[in-house]
Amino acid sequence: MHQYTHYDYLDLAPGADSARIEAAYVALLQRLQYGASDAGQDLSGLVRRIHAAYEVLSRPETRQEYDSHLAIEAAKADAELRTLLENPASTAARKVQAVPAELVTAVTQLAA
Repeated sequence: MHQYTHYDYLDLAPGADSARIEAAYVALLQRLQYGASDAGQDLSGLVRRIHAAYEVLSRPETRQEYDSHLAIEAAKADAELRTLLENPASTAARKVQAVPAELVTAVTQLAA
């Protein structure tokens, strides 16, 4: 499952300034308003997420807190990936099921 950020909902890069955040918010709402009326769709869930994203990103103190949270999550993901890359899974052959001893003996004799 993909986790979307507030930046994703506003279609912004994390370094966007406040003027860009405002412009993206207004443009998205206008586009959704016209798109919903044309298509007859209920986009209320998406609009709520866009409003929530704007509320967080438009205020410097909440945005800084949110960015810190994203940085912590990214660091955790990087550490997990680094661990997986440094300690690859065992390449030893795995058995799906136990092979009966009689079958092992028979195959060994045929191979000899």
